[in-house]
Amino acid sequence: MNKLIKIILFDILKNKIVVTYTLILAVLSWSSFLLEDNTSKGMLTILNVILFTIPLVAVLFSTIYIYNSFEFIELMLSQPIQRKKIWQSLFAALSLSLVVAFLIGAGIPLFIYSFDMLGFMMLVVGCLVTIVFVALAFLASIMTRDKAKGIGIAIMIWLYFALLFDGIVLFLLFQLSEYPIENMMVGLSALSPIDLARIQILLHMDASAMMGYTGAIFKDFFGTMMGLFVSFALLALWGILPFLISLRKFKTKDL
Repeated sequence: MNKLIKIILFDILKNKIVVTYTLILAVLSWSSFLLEDNTSKGMLTILNVILFTIPLVAVLFSTIYIYNSFEFIELMLSQPIQRKKIWQSLFAALSLSLVVAFLIGAGIPLFIYSFDMLGFMMLVVGCLVTIVFVALAFLASIMTRDKAKGIGIAIMIWLYFALLFDGIVLFLLFQLSEYPIENMMVGLSALSPIDLARIQILLHMDASAMMGYTGAIFKDFFGTMMGLFVSFALLALWGILPFLISLRKFKTKDL
């Protein structure tokens, strides 16, 4: 399995898209700190990169790579290798390559300009968000053999979590504004990995005041050690469950 991971990893790292992605992250991160008059503004810019750019690249690149690798997957299936190991190797190699790209592109400037708990949280959350959307890409790609349809599903997944989910939450807030639904908002945040990432970083930036009364509720729960553990556990589940579902489908799928 380790040999298979190395083969896939070296193939991905030679891909110009991954190199370009690393350079874009580096340009965005360095310029965020060098062009702003204080570190906090630079951190907010990197937060937007983590919440929007990283999920989009992770889910799209992973989906396209899996579809382009179906011939390689079929070749591996003809060898005495378990299906589970092939799928796990693909996931490990894709996740590792994109995490390394993020750590090189955004991690170095964060390490230099924000060598504190907030910078560490940014790095951890960025890595987890990358893994989550790689897992969602695996689920999207195994749902259909049609490449165009699979890429469409991947884009819809990103649109839902990046834009539509927040719209639904805002709609509920306006429609149910007369009722005490702040505690329900904490539960709803668990239904989106991007929301979980955003809340954790904003709380560590002491920006919960910008989130109003609901922000105080979030701070009371997610600001504690137990809340921190729960939020990271939920993010981890967002990475584990979609991959396990895709693995189960891959084991029985007729390629």
